[in-house]
Amino acid sequence: MRLSAILPPLAVFALAALLSVVGARAAVGVVEDRSVTAVREALTDEGMSWTSVLGDGLQIILEGEAPSEAVRFRAITVAGTQVDASRVIDNMSVADPDGIAPPEFAIEILRNDGGVTLIGLVPETTDREAMADRISQLSGGITVTDLLESADHAAPESWRPALDFAISSLADLPRSKVSVTAGRVAIVAMTDSPEAKRRLESQLVQRRPDPVRLALDVSAPRPVITPFITRFVIDEDGARFEACAADSEETSRRISRAAREAGFEGSIVCPVGLGVPSRTWGEAVAQGIAAVGELGGGTVTLTDADVTLVAPVGTEQAMFDRVVGELGNDLPELFALEAVLPEPPDETEDEVAEFTATLSPEGLVQLRGRVADALMNTTAENYAKASFGSAEISMGTRISEEVPQGWSVRVLAAIEALSVLENGSVLVRPESFSVSGVSGRQQAQTEISQLLVEKLGPEAEFEVQVRYEESLDPIAALPTPEECLQQITTVTDGRKITFEPGSADITGEAQSVMDDIAEILRRCADLQVEVAGYTDSQGREEMNQRLSQDRAESVLRGLRERRVPVGSFRAVGYGEENPIADNETEEGREANRRIEFSLIDPEAEDAAAGDEETEPTAEVSESAETDGDGNDGDDEQD
Repeated sequence: MRLSAILPPLAVFALAALLSVVGARAAVGVVEDRSVTAVREALTDEGMSWTSVLGDGLQIILEGEAPSEAVRFRAITVAGTQVDASRVIDNMSVADPDGIAPPEFAIEILRNDGGVTLIGLVPETTDREAMADRISQLSGGITVTDLLESADHAAPESWRPALDFAISSLADLPRSKVSVTAGRVAIVAMTDSPEAKRRLESQLVQRRPDPVRLALDVSAPRPVITPFITRFVIDEDGARFEACAADSEETSRRISRAAREAGFEGSIVCPVGLGVPSRTWGEAVAQGIAAVGELGGGTVTLTDADVTLVAPVGTEQAMFDRVVGELGNDLPELFALEAVLPEPPDETEDEVAEFTATLSPEGLVQLRGRVADALMNTTAENYAKASFGSAEISMGTRISEEVPQGWSVRVLAAIEALSVLENGSVLVRPESFSVSGVSGRQQAQTEISQLLVEKLGPEAEFEVQVRYEESLDPIAALPTPEECLQQITTVTDGRKITFEPGSADITGEAQSVMDDIAEILRRCADLQVEVAGYTDSQGREEMNQRLSQDRAESVLRGLRERRVPVGSFRAVGYGEENPIADNETEEGREANRRIEFSLIDPEAEDAAAGDEETEPTAEVSESAETDGDGNDGDDEQD
């Protein structure tokens, strides 16, 4: 076959092949462009604009740094919805895990009589063994169980102060749960009495470091009263309680009604506690009081289930027998009655044994009168030194064998009763025992009466007249939040917290005002205070608001520098809001430029949550104002 006959068909086939290749490549390019565009738009719609989409023929290549493995997988899935998943090539990387936010470190410290248990997550750098040793030492050597886990992340700045405060507080928290997070400690604890509760709360608040917020939930269960005692007396001085105890508020009210019917007119402090011998305690006490009222005097003492009725000297035998008989038959089951009709005193006795113990307001203890022997004299002196600590003891006793039986017990009881007082005296005689004075303990009179019944017996004659003075009570003497705010109002009357013109810098003249305010706040318990800044209406509104905020924060810094615990304080600038005077006059503008201290009311804030229209004054219960300097608005113009 000739070459000329072969070449034309070959040329036609070659041209067709070339055209097919060009057409195929063009088709692939169109598919590639459309696929890349579709995948890119889908990823952008899903918020994954960080991805880079490339086309390589029919393959789609994804590149870029995914924030996490989950986001990377999501990107592949989204791309697979636009093209066949087998065409998606993953060239993405995942962000360094070190950039992930650290976990929240937290510890639960559980303490009871069995030991301390630690549960939670702490930084890897925490010396857990040293922490456990420190907790054990502070808690009296009890066992510490470590159930903590750790994470290799840096601890927040406020983590260490919170943890140190929580651990140091365990010494005062024998039954508690302490929760620690960065900058916050929450304590749930139980105390033995309301007094211990108040004392613990005050101590914790005072020791709390500034950067740490403290949440307290301290409960005080009803105290255990042992022995359970009520003692009611009617004598020439009138009707009174020398001791009182009840198992419920209803019982306390029943005792009160019975006492008023017998002639009692004062206020009744009848502590409610545990340890009552019978549910019919209130009925028995009311019947005993009624018996004393019917006799026209005397004493009834209920010590647990024992009832002792002592009639006045000179009571007719027939009346005594009738009242005692009725009371003995009416008393509830379990209660046993002992009745005493005292004999008239022997007027032929030449000299009466006597012992006195006195405590002066300056702390001097004087012991005077008879003691049985030299050993008792030494015992009394040593007992007084142990009871009064560093107080000066003045001994004026004399040894005498002519003392009645049980005299030494009465002498030691006198010293112990005196130790409950801030100042006062105790007079001991063979047939009487009287205590008088003042105390900073609300239940001092009841405590002394319980002591004397226990030491001398329920039939013993004694009189206790103790006056409670709140000023001597270290807990009750603490000012209330409202009183603290009122004190700030008093010290700032006619004085100003002033600032440099157009600035948040407190002037030198105002430093003494800041000192006085800081001294008041340091004496107060845990306060939640808002330091609010206000300006007049001159100048631009937004500039006035910013200036008032800066000035409020400046006052807060000044208090912190003066060692005021301001962790629960906040600074708020209200600008020209809430004027208290007319801004059209210079005097009014001067009054409106002020710093105001307000107590934050958490309940009011909770009620106003979500209501942006609520006025700031609705969130405070009391407020104290101090004036600012002049020319707020003028300085902010231009």
